[in-house]
Amino acid sequence: MARKNYSFPDRETERQHFTSEKSLGNPAACIYLGNGQTLSTDQMLAIARQHKGFVSEVIYCSESSSADYKLIYYSSECEVDFCGHGTIACMYSLIKSIAELMEKSELVIETNNKGNLIVYNRISEQDAVFITAPEPKHIGTDLPSEIIAQNLKLRSEQICNQYPIDIIDAGLRTLIVPLTALKDEVNVYPHEQQLKNFCLDHDIDIILIFTKEVQSTQNIAHTRVFAPRFGYLEDPATGSGNSAFGYYMIKNKLWDGTGTSIEQGNTGMEFNIVKLITLDGKILFGGRATERIIGKYLI
Repeated sequence: MARKNYSFPDRETERQHFTSEKSLGNPAACIYLGNGQTLSTDQMLAIARQHKGFVSEVIYCSESSSADYKLIYYSSECEVDFCGHGTIACMYSLIKSIAELMEKSELVIETNNKGNLIVYNRISEQDAVFITAPEPKHIGTDLPSEIIAQNLKLRSEQICNQYPIDIIDAGLRTLIVPLTALKDEVNVYPHEQQLKNFCLDHDIDIILIFTKEVQSTQNIAHTRVFAPRFGYLEDPATGSGNSAFGYYMIKNKLWDGTGTSIEQGNTGMEFNIVKLITLDGKILFGGRATERIIGKYLI
């Protein structure tokens, strides 16, 4: 594959993708299958259920006939179309551990439901890998703000009418809801089952709320992401949701596509930092992973 000319944000900021110096990031479990090994859908779901409460998703990485590797994603509830933080964790750890892969500037991954995506290896230069987000689908919505507010346990006036409510799929079908004030946004605590029912009723994968008011002016916005459909209320750092939000910002002229950062999280925690940039009109998100537990999984 020919190498393209492009530039990413500087090394120092990119080291902190999905985590700031004191935050915990977003845990994922990566299971690497080799030598033609396969797992059934029942086995993959069972393993993901065993990890409930420890990680948000489990990523299964195997050989591919059309790409370098194939990735399949599962939460404790079901198969997930795409998992951004899990892709970062899986590919960063895999590339860094194999000398042959470290020599490659680009790899292609096959995903089960979102086609083939490019992985840009910048571990040597920036201690990071960058992933092309899936092709966006601008779905739109006419859901009333009053109904959305009710299911998020918000007052209607806390939703900002300066920006539209929208649904964009850049890996996961994401309902994007603007809020007026940071103090309101970081203190939203919806009821998990009620919000899950709302998402299922309206074919929504995740809900991203945001405000342009930020804790640090180095960041362009503050977001939070709710994912009760997948067996947990909130995702602490989200590749697919913030990629959808990136396309939302471009659509509404809130961002010009140059390297930027988003802070994510609720009150009482050290906010995670998510980095975005565009290349050839596509959004890329990138970062690094820290291996906490390494071993063999026996079935």
